Amino acid sequence: MTTITIQPWNDPIIDTIGHDPRSLYVERFWLPTLGPTSLLLLRHLATRFDREPGGIEVRLATTSQALGVGAREGASSPLVRSLARLAQFDLACDDGQGTVAVRRNVPPVNRRHLKRLSPELRAEHAQWTDAEDSEAPLASARKRARRVAFTLLEQGDDPGRVERVLFATGFHPSICHEAAQWAYDRHREALEEAEKIEVPDTAA
Repeated sequence: MTTITIQPWNDPIIDTIGHDPRSLYVERFWLPTLGPTSLLLLRHLATRFDREPGGIEVRLATTSQALGVGAREGASSPLVRSLARLAQFDLACDDGQGTVAVRRNVPPVNRRHLKRLSPELRAEHAQWTDAEDSEAPLASARKRARRVAFTLLEQGDDPGRVERVLFATGFHPSICHEAAQWAYDRHREALEEAEKIEVPDTAA
């Protein structure tokens, strides 16, 4: 085994309530459970998914070396073991045909995993959660809905489908419509700005 096909595991629920693997939350509260190599792999894949949202071919030796765990290949390589550890915590899954799906966002730490944290980290997590809970429910729901809507538009969905997906996820209809329109406007503005960039003429 020298390469693995890895695809992003898109999940509207976890993508709404979860955290980017590169966030401080994941570093503080998931690192003690996942370990450094698995977390580094999650972050590495998140960055690559940003550039290649359709999936990537991962070379075991090259990627392992980039993560600082040697250039080993095969089923016993650190990279394969890290993917297995991610699957153990429902952050990855193998289809049994050579393709692995890895979550783009990490869910909040559950109660069972919180028990593994030090008393200091558990107290810090409680403070973090209290701060999030203090945010107005409507503002919090709108922010999460916008995040999901923008992600879906970036993947090629039209605003109508984005709105339907948000509704199926459980958001209020008014929030679904507002979030889909907001994401469409931001997506369109980004495309317009990209079109303004002059491409050098290399034919001369």
